[in-house]
Amino acid sequence: MYYVPDGTEKCGFYECKDCGNRFLHVKIRPAMICPYCGEEPDMEIGPDEEAPDATPSAMLIRVLEGEEVEAYDTLLSLATTGGDYGWI
Repeated sequence: MYYVPDGTEKCGFYECKDCGNRFLHVKIRPAMICPYCGEEPDMEIGPDEEAPDATPSAMLIRVLEGEEVEAYDTLLSLATTGGDYGWI
């Protein structure tokens, strides 16, 4: 699961157009590679290998600031666990 560390004041709320997962990330960009279904390319390639294609599929929905960060983090945690708040 990809949530932000405690005390984070600003983060991005993303949704992947390929797998549909939503997540928070401390880096704020218009699009990024999904941590659930995307793979970061291995840039150490040989001379006969093709360069990897890294297509960002997670799009920024909105930028969260202040108390919104903690609220969204808790909501995503509850959605993932099915409402079992005890593990947090």
